[in-house]
Amino acid sequence: SMKEYEKLQEKIPLDTVDLLRIPGLGPKTLSLLFTELGVRNAGDLEKALDGPEILQFKGMGQKKIEDIRRGITLLRESKERSRLGVVLPLGESLVEAVSSIPRTEGTILAGSLRRMRETVKDIDVLTISDNPPEVVEAFTSLRPEKDVLASGGTKGSVILQQGIQADLRVVGPESYGAALLYFTGSKAHNVRLRGLAQKKGLKINEYGIFRGDEIIAGETEKEIYETLGLPFIPPELREDRGEIEAAMEGRLPDLIELADIRGDLHTHTMWSDGKATIAQMADAAEELGYEYIAITDHSTSQTIAKGLSIERLAEKRIELDAEAKKRKKIHVLMGTEVDIKMDGTLDYPDEILKSLDVVVASVHSGFKMDRDTMTNRIISAIKNPYVHAIGHPTGRLINEREPYDVDIDLVIEAAAEYGKALEVNGSYPRLDLNDLHVRKAVDAGVKIIISTDAHSTTQLLFMRYGVGTARRGWVQKKDVLNALPFGELNEWLKSVRG
Repeated sequence: SMKEYEKLQEKIPLDTVDLLRIPGLGPKTLSLLFTELGVRNAGDLEKALDGPEILQFKGMGQKKIEDIRRGITLLRESKERSRLGVVLPLGESLVEAVSSIPRTEGTILAGSLRRMRETVKDIDVLTISDNPPEVVEAFTSLRPEKDVLASGGTKGSVILQQGIQADLRVVGPESYGAALLYFTGSKAHNVRLRGLAQKKGLKINEYGIFRGDEIIAGETEKEIYETLGLPFIPPELREDRGEIEAAMEGRLPDLIELADIRGDLHTHTMWSDGKATIAQMADAAEELGYEYIAITDHSTSQTIAKGLSIERLAEKRIELDAEAKKRKKIHVLMGTEVDIKMDGTLDYPDEILKSLDVVVASVHSGFKMDRDTMTNRIISAIKNPYVHAIGHPTGRLINEREPYDVDIDLVIEAAAEYGKALEVNGSYPRLDLNDLHVRKAVDAGVKIIISTDAHSTTQLLFMRYGVGTARRGWVQKKDVLNALPFGELNEWLKSVRG
């Protein structure tokens, strides 16, 4: 509780309190560890977990110790890397700021942000100018409250208030493509490109592609790829996960784009734990140019999220139908995010599910199940004839909670067999399915919904994180249900139910 937390803070140093972010480590255990074993930080805690004394603590068995170990790793990673949805807006505001510095052009984000990685260590910005020192100087004095790490020549590094490092590199137009390629990465992708260059007797670096001392390409990335005999490879694919081979063989995927998305099939309103009304969500979706939005509030047993009883579901339907009738531009669909209960049954009876346009089934409880039980639990939801899609199938929260133990390959296999969709949840703490999982899913022929799980109108904008994750997973427009026009989507929704 808050009181315990405050009491703890008086007695114990701050980086020790930080350890409370580790799942399974409560204030009581932590104060004991502090007073009995002198645990002050993550390093001390690791040592303590190896020692014999730890087993005398109440409730400390091998499993708990393993859980805490994993929690320490997670805590460390979360300190080093921040979530995409936190860093991308910062990066974009930096690009805007640098663009407004005189004599700059082509200002762009590079690094893992440009590749839409789910976590990001620092922000890389690239710009063209014929006056680097002045641009670097202007960059490092953009906001006085930051720390300046380095400034000079063509590079400036600062630490933003949020504790994230941002690097600006200023290049000439002749090297812009080469620098962008180099600083976008990934390292593994770039190593492969260097190998291809060597085979052709060329040298590639951040300044260009060279034959001997002569620069033969460097202005654009496209030109560099062409010199190596390849088509342009989108940044999200640059991970050395088969994209070079695919490019050589002319079978790069035609990736899904944000502009292809025609609606959102997983959203919440004030009827459950959302902050906006049905009308407000529909207005916001209309402004995004969507053809449809499904309102999928929580089901009964999600009491913490004000899940809807069958009675309240009926009341909500009256409001939703009235709202839907008023609108010419957008289809407002009656849906639910129905809980998959511990035994694999669903939180509403079939006759209720049958009456809803869109049914997304999700796990929100009992994360500690063993692998087989959890896998079967999710597969039994897939087998329910009224379920359309499984929401955030692995339950992870980036930098915060490990995925539950589930055999995702079997879940994908079941989705393929029963013709059900799996979600890429674009809410940036989730991004679930992740890039590797969603790639497996589309390889198996499974349809995908990219949704936002929006709990407010602004969260509908999380769609781009979902699309970025899907692009990293080689997802094409043809794989994505909510890239279909409403008529075709509606046919699919009905066809699932035979």
